[in-house]
Amino acid sequence: MNRISTDIRRKLIQIAAFGFSNSYVSNLSAGRLYTGSWKKFCSPGLNCYSCPAARMACPIGAMQAASGSADMSFGFYAAGIILAFGVVLGRAVCGFLCPFGLLQELINRIPSPRIRIAKPLTYVKYVLLVVFVLLMPALVTDEYGIGAPAFCEYICPAGTLEGGLPLLAANTGLRSLIGGLFTLKAAILILTVIGCVFCWRFFCKVMCPLGAIYGLMNRISIYHMELDSSRCVSCGTCARVCPMDTDPVAHLNSAECIRCGRCISSCPGGALSSRFNIERNNN
Repeated sequence: MNRISTDIRRKLIQIAAFGFSNSYVSNLSAGRLYTGSWKKFCSPGLNCYSCPAARMACPIGAMQAASGSADMSFGFYAAGIILAFGVVLGRAVCGFLCPFGLLQELINRIPSPRIRIAKPLTYVKYVLLVVFVLLMPALVTDEYGIGAPAFCEYICPAGTLEGGLPLLAANTGLRSLIGGLFTLKAAILILTVIGCVFCWRFFCKVMCPLGAIYGLMNRISIYHMELDSSRCVSCGTCARVCPMDTDPVAHLNSAECIRCGRCISSCPGGALSSRFNIERNNN
């Protein structure tokens, strides 16, 4: 399968996942949230609970809400959803099912020079995961012992874009409540959008705590990359076409790989492939 057909297939899956996750489009103009039974379930990808069109909850938001509750309970349901998808798909969730991932790719279509992210910056998302998703909601609490969902409240640009801005646009009364926190989040969103213009999936590479979790599971996921060394001619094509700036030959099943398939369709020797396989040895 050539690269064009691979990209089209992936894009169709992304659009379908985005549409399923944000099917209540009529709520956008009304500025209200869907609160039906589907909101009891978590989306596998990053999609803000407060988006008026959102069908399901965000797993990162659900984890924080549970771990920051008064009884200090951990969000086992949300964590279980993430781990289940991670064990099966790894970071292919990011490449195929994440609504905010699709939005980033659309932003990147704006003509501009392209830049590569320095390797140390890719570890920022792990710091955000530990500090803002796991620790702060549990440790920084109010007088009632309830912690705030720190990543959603202070950082998440997906929440600002999908939830904050649509709600402000539809509810004039909310605009009078805009303060320093929203200004901070708006600035983070602007920087994220600028980053996505110049760098493919900037948020995924640098800031996404959900991508960090899925990335850690890439080496154990049932769906994975495989390399036939006998067919590899060491041409470096796979590394050059990788939009996540990884080298599939040197770092097969890297934590940064989102299984987009570009390396597979571009390999002249057919050395790379991806498939589901429970019994395998990780490279």
